[in-house]
Amino acid sequence: MIKEIKPKQSETKQKTHKKETKVDPKDQKIAELTDTLQRLQAEFENYKKYVEKSKTDFVKYAQSDIIEKLLPILDSFELALKNTSKEEFIKGIELIYSQLYSLLEKQGLKKIQAKGKLDPHLHEVLLKEECDKEEDTILEELQKGYMLGDKVLRHSKVKVSKDDSKKHTSK
Repeated sequence: MIKEIKPKQSETKQKTHKKETKVDPKDQKIAELTDTLQRLQAEFENYKKYVEKSKTDFVKYAQSDIIEKLLPILDSFELALKNTSKEEFIKGIELIYSQLYSLLEKQGLKKIQAKGKLDPHLHEVLLKEECDKEEDTILEELQKGYMLGDKVLRHSKVKVSKDDSKKHTSK
């Protein structure tokens, strides 16, 4: 007796279900592109985090270079403070100023010249004084100004001439 083997009802449904749910190539392509897009978004987010961390680290450790260069100046300060004679102390302070200014020049610092005619991009007028010189001629530098490369870090604070002839002509 040969038994006829009939597939179970659930197996039959699965086979027919697979036949009915053929994946449309368009839907498959959309799924692939969506997956690719999600992966790219995740990679981009990771890249942004990496760049931000790198930037933070750079700022944090970029200062270490200049601080390392300032250490000899700190040593000179300590040495100057140990010397109790006035002459040695003054020489020590002059040495420290020279070291510090030299270091800053090597880093690109430049003094702004405060002689001649007023330049509003480089000078800040704090005082005006009537005198016989041409108007807006710098008479005195009250505080030095500095540039780093082409950027003004601090404007020179100056006293300039004011033309007093305007006062006399209005009479």
